[in-house]
Amino acid sequence: MLAVTILGNNSALPAFDRHPTAQVVMLDEHQFLVDCGEGTQSQLAKYKVRRSRISHIFISHLHGDHYFGLIGLLTSMGLLGREQELHLFAPRALKEIIDMQLKVADTQLPFVLHFHPLGEEGLLVKETKFEISCFKVQHRIECWGFRFAEVKPLRKVNAEKARAHEVPSSFFERLKRGEDYTAKNERLVKNEWVTDAGSKPKSYAYSADTIYDERIAEKVKNVSLLYHEATYLKDLADRAAKRFHCTTVQAAAIAKKANAERLIIGHFSSKYEKLDDFATEAKEVFENTELALEGVTYRV
Repeated sequence: MLAVTILGNNSALPAFDRHPTAQVVMLDEHQFLVDCGEGTQSQLAKYKVRRSRISHIFISHLHGDHYFGLIGLLTSMGLLGREQELHLFAPRALKEIIDMQLKVADTQLPFVLHFHPLGEEGLLVKETKFEISCFKVQHRIECWGFRFAEVKPLRKVNAEKARAHEVPSSFFERLKRGEDYTAKNERLVKNEWVTDAGSKPKSYAYSADTIYDERIAEKVKNVSLLYHEATYLKDLADRAAKRFHCTTVQAAAIAKKANAERLIIGHFSSKYEKLDDFATEAKEVFENTELALEGVTYRV
């Protein structure tokens, strides 16, 4: 199961009961926090997300609306007796900030915090069932997007066909991994004769704060679900460009160019109280668009 729960969908300022950016990605039994704006702890509690199950945190960039809630979350985890290790992926400068905050508060975390500085695009985490990678986006400061993807599932053995080709059941696990079978008489049994393809692996990409950049489409190509910022409506394209942000139709254009299956848009400017026009405009370009609404879980 791959899903994302939106904790915060606003841009720099909390407004209209919307909060700065934060979301939780769930992949099977794993939970990953992506960005941690002000108020994230409260949102975790409100939507009943167990912070103890969060194993990795990914911070896209060091604008406050994307990480000002982090030190509070880390210290609360400590106060609640967390013991399991926590992995934090973020721009390098964040480690100095965290170390300083802990030092002046004379606080020592009771769990191991592994800090992984972001520096190169590519693979960050590789497990048996999933992979997490990062890619650069174009903002005023160093900024990163993240892609969460299921590993290509094992093939499914057709037991009836396998028996017809005299493949022993002891070889079935190797068939699932795509291997051919060679019989004792050197007769080759091709894998595709006795297996079926597994289900299509699912993926989710978080593209973070960025100016309109068509290169992002290649980095999120064919993703099952794409989150892309859409800070402004299309009539404020000039303002969006000056502030290194995107509009509704620009986010939709990236989704279309990337051949994404679905798009959710967020990071709404606090100048807007109502959000209906965001969905309307984006759907003009990419029909399968939804608003990233707080408390909603989007299943892939």
